[in-house]
Amino acid sequence: MDIPSPAYNQYLVARTVYSEPVFQDENEKKEIIPKTLQERLKKNCSCTSRQAYLKLKTFFPILDWLPKYRWKEWFVHDLISGVSTGLIGTLQGLAFALLASVPVGYGLYSSFFPILTYFFLGTSRHLSVGPFPVVSLMVGTVVLTMAPDEKFTMLSNSTGLNKTIIDTVARDAARVVVSGTLSFLIGILQLAMGILQIGFIVRYLADPLVGGFTTAAAFQVFVSQFKQVLNVPTKNYNGVLSIIYTIIDIFANIGKTNIADLIAGLLTFIVCVVVKELNDRYKHILRVPIPIEIIVTIVATGISYGANLAGKYNAGIVKTIPSGFIPPMTPDVSMFTEMIGSAFSIGIVGYAVAVSVGKVYATKHNYVIDGNQEFIAFGISNLFGGAFSCFCATTALSRTAVQESTGGKTQIAGMISAFIVLIAIVALGRLLEPLQKSVLAAIVIANLKGMFWQVGDVPRLWRQNKWDSVIWVFTCIASILLGLDLGLLAGLVFGLLTVVLRVQFPSCGSLGNVPGTDIYKEVKKYKNLTEVDGVKIVRFTSGIFYGNIDGLKSGIKSIVGFDAIRVFNKRTKALQKIRKLIKKGQLRTTKNGVFTDAGTDNEAYEPDDDDPEEAENPEVQTTEVEIKVDWNSDLPVKVSVPKVSIHSLIFDFGQISFLDVVAVRSLKVIYKEFKRIDVEVYIAACDDQVYKKIEECLFFDDTIKPDIFFLTVHDAVLYIENKKKFSDGHDPLLEKISLMQDSKDPPEYADVEPMENELDAQEEALRRLAS
Repeated sequence: MDIPSPAYNQYLVARTVYSEPVFQDENEKKEIIPKTLQERLKKNCSCTSRQAYLKLKTFFPILDWLPKYRWKEWFVHDLISGVSTGLIGTLQGLAFALLASVPVGYGLYSSFFPILTYFFLGTSRHLSVGPFPVVSLMVGTVVLTMAPDEKFTMLSNSTGLNKTIIDTVARDAARVVVSGTLSFLIGILQLAMGILQIGFIVRYLADPLVGGFTTAAAFQVFVSQFKQVLNVPTKNYNGVLSIIYTIIDIFANIGKTNIADLIAGLLTFIVCVVVKELNDRYKHILRVPIPIEIIVTIVATGISYGANLAGKYNAGIVKTIPSGFIPPMTPDVSMFTEMIGSAFSIGIVGYAVAVSVGKVYATKHNYVIDGNQEFIAFGISNLFGGAFSCFCATTALSRTAVQESTGGKTQIAGMISAFIVLIAIVALGRLLEPLQKSVLAAIVIANLKGMFWQVGDVPRLWRQNKWDSVIWVFTCIASILLGLDLGLLAGLVFGLLTVVLRVQFPSCGSLGNVPGTDIYKEVKKYKNLTEVDGVKIVRFTSGIFYGNIDGLKSGIKSIVGFDAIRVFNKRTKALQKIRKLIKKGQLRTTKNGVFTDAGTDNEAYEPDDDDPEEAENPEVQTTEVEIKVDWNSDLPVKVSVPKVSIHSLIFDFGQISFLDVVAVRSLKVIYKEFKRIDVEVYIAACDDQVYKKIEECLFFDDTIKPDIFFLTVHDAVLYIENKKKFSDGHDPLLEKISLMQDSKDPPEYADVEPMENELDAQEEALRRLAS
C-alpha cells in the first residue's frame, strides 16, 4: 500500500479566534422546544394496527423469525443440534439438581418446562435454556437454609434402640416447595423488571465482577460435589464462612470415604475431561462432539446395576426418579418475605449470565438481543417452571456451546432438546435409578473447567487495568468467604466504589503546544512540546463535583507553582510594610509613585512580629501617591513574597462531562483568587451542556464575563498572545495602591476583597451551621 506524501496529510484553516459569545453571535442555536406531557402521552399511548402488530412481534419474537425459517436448509441442522443438546441437558439436569438440593428428577423438569415458554418469548436463537451450576448452587443455599435436615428429624426404634433419623420424604417434599416457590418469585421479579424496562441494571455487573463471582461459585460447586464424590457425611452449613466449615468437615470425615463412589467419580472425571479436551482440539473434524456424559452415564448405570454397588458397598445412588409429570403446585406465598433478597440476586445473576452468553452468539450470527424482552422471557419461564416444581432456569455455557457448534440455527433446536428430555421424563427416568451420585457429581466438576480457567484473566487484567483486576480478586474472595449472595453484593458495591475513587482522584496535567499546530498535549508525556511564555494550561480528566474539587485545587497549585491565596496575603503584608516606610520618610518615591530606594531580595526572611514602631507618628502628613510594585523584583522590605511567573491560566474543559453547584462556586472562587494577583483565567473547549450548567449556577457576574470562554485551547492562546502584543505597555504584574493624605486609616487597595465573601460550598455551609 502506497503511503501518501506528507503534503497530502496537511491542512490549513483560517478562521476567527472564537470566544463563546462571538461564536454564539455568528452561529445561532436551534430552538429546542420540549414536548409537553400531553404530547408524550399521545405519542406513547396512541395505537394503530401497525403499531399493535409491531408491539406483538416485540413481545412474541417468534412471529418475527418463524415465518422466515428456511425449513429445507436449517431443519436438519436444528435436529442434530437439538438431539445433542437434549442428551447433554438430560444429564446436566440430573446433576445440577444435586446442587439445588432437590431430588434429581426435578432437574429433568427444570430442563424441560422453561424451554417451552422461552421458545415463544426469547430473542436469542442459540441459548439452551435450563439449569446452570452457579444459579443451581445459589438456589441450593436458599433451600438448605429454609429446609435444613434438622427440621425433619424423628425417633426410630426399629432395632429396639431409640435412634434419631431424618424423614427424607418430608424433607424432600419441603425442599421442592421451597425451590418451586423461589423460582416463582424470581419469575415475578424478572417479569416486573422487564415490564419496567430496567434491563440496563445488568450493566453494573461488569465482566471482571462476573468473572470473579463465577470463579468463586465454581469453587463452591467443586466443594459441594467433591463431598458427593467421596460420599462422606457432613453437616449443611450456610452463611458467612460456610465453605470453610464444609471443607473442615469433609477432611474431618475423610476416613469414612466410600471407595466405590470415589473410584467411580475419579474415573468419570478423568474420562470426561480427556474426551472434552479431544472434542475441543478436533472440533473442526468432528461434526458432532462425542456425547461423553451420555456414554459414561450409561456405562456407570450398567455397572452399578450389575454389580449391585448400592447393596454390597453402600454406594450412594439416585434411587428414585419419578416417571411422568407431577401436577402443578401452588407457591407458598408466606415464604416470599424470607427469600426476597436471595430471589433478587439469583434473578439478576441468571439474567446476566444468559444475556452475556446470548450477546456473544448474537454478534457472531448478526442479530440483536433485546435485554428487556429477555427479562420478560425468563420471568415468564421461571413463573411457568415454578408452578411445575422447577428450580430457577437460565442457560448453561456448555449446553449453549453444543447447541451452536452442532449447527443450531433457531430455538427449534431448543424445542427438539426439550422433546429429548421429555422422553427421559416419561420413559427412561427409571432406568437411571441405579446411577451413582458420585458419577453425576464428577460430570458437574468436569464442566467447571472453563470457569476455573478464568483465573488466567487476572494477570491480563492487571496489565490492562489494575482496577479491574482488583475488582475480580475482591469479588472472588468475598463470594467464597461471605457466600454467593453477600459476595455478589460486596463485589457490586466495591466495583461502584472504585468508580467513585477513579472520579475523585483523576489526573490533572499541564499542556504544551506541538510546534506549528493547534494541538496541545501533556508536557510530562511528550517531548519537544513548547509552553507559552507566561501561560499555564491545565487539563482535568473528569467531571468536577464536590468530591474531587480539592484535587483540582491541588493540581492547579502544583502546575502553576504557587498558592494564589498565600501570594495575595504576602503581597498585602508587604504593602503594609511599604506604607510604614513611606510614612516614616524612609522610602522615596518619584512623581509617578515608583519607589527609588535600593531594594532587598524578596526571598529574605519574614519576621513574625509586627513592627513596634507601627503606632508611632500617626499624624504623618503625606500627599496622595500612587505606587506601582513589581512583585518579581527586589523589594525594600524583608518579606518573602512568592514570585508569580504567569499572567494567564487556561482551563481545558474538553474532558469535563459534568459539574455540580459546589464545583461552579469553587471555580468562581478560583477565578477571583487569581484575578486578585493579576493572573487572567480563561476556560476552553467547554461542552454546551457544561456551559449551560455554569450559566444556571450563576457563575457570571459583574466581574466574570462569558468572554473568558473559548471554543478551543488554541483560540484562548491566540487571544492572550494578541492581547499581550497590543497592550498599552503597562506591566500586568504591577500592583497599585493609593495612600491618602491627612488620613490615619490605612490606604484602601484596589481589587482587594475579603475572602470570607467567596467561601466554597463546604466552608459556607459550616459558617451557616455555626451561626
